[in-house]
Amino acid sequence: MVTGAFGQLGFALDKVLSNNHDLIRTGLVIPNGQNGLLANIQNKVHLNEVITSVSPDIVINLAAMTNVDDCEKRPKLAREINIAGVQHLCDSFNGKIIHISTDYVFDGKNGPYSENDKVCPISVYGQTKLASEQLLMNDSTDHLIIRGNVLYDNISYTKASFLNWVVESLKNNQKIKVVKDQFNNPTWTRSMADIIELCINKDVKGIIHWGDSDYISRYDFALMIAEKYSLNTSLISPILTEELSQEADRPLQSGLITDKIVKILNVIPPSIDDCLTAIIEKDK
Repeated sequence: MVTGAFGQLGFALDKVLSNNHDLIRTGLVIPNGQNGLLANIQNKVHLNEVITSVSPDIVINLAAMTNVDDCEKRPKLAREINIAGVQHLCDSFNGKIIHISTDYVFDGKNGPYSENDKVCPISVYGQTKLASEQLLMNDSTDHLIIRGNVLYDNISYTKASFLNWVVESLKNNQKIKVVKDQFNNPTWTRSMADIIELCINKDVKGIIHWGDSDYISRYDFALMIAEKYSLNTSLISPILTEELSQEADRPLQSGLITDKIVKILNVIPPSIDDCLTAIIEKDK
């Protein structure tokens, strides 16, 4: 059973997992043309009813409040979804939970980070995601937490994709400003979905990091996208994070080191170039 199944990672998971697993997709809203069950992790009674009726072997939790600035503006709601929602999952389900977390549990002063590095979130979003990790680890050592960063895909159902925003803006000849001082390793949702399936097959537990191989600034990522899609790179201007005056602080030198899971699964993180090539091919 997948919660929050109708975001960009949820769609990638559906493609990867539905071949070999019975997948029950749940969400707050079911998009037109999609199959799934309504489920709200904030509502403990309703969530318990859904889990009891589905009786899943594994729950993959993608449900979260992920808009970093909205979390800062509405910390109570962020806690209700990102912390209490995970507690409701733990209370309603006694099997394995796979939970997606974030590099925002770090302060971004000295990334990229390994699983052993000290956590120190600098935003409400990061604080609530860290609290959810701690809840899960205290609940059972069988659970798996996968930290990711800058997940992207070309998908029309969500506004959360950096790739969509860059491509659509440039296609419409709109100038965009992109931060040059935030560093991560952007990760294709399909890459993350493949890792989730491999982790299910190998029953991986604990906390792991997954990110694709290129460690770059958001600005350089935007340039790569523009070049790959043969769009006008001159429409993209670099900007410093502080110039945006955002509600929440951002970890600047962040990103994730994937050595631990690379060794466990014997995999190689893909490059951005390979991922963008695959996305363009599948969209033809």
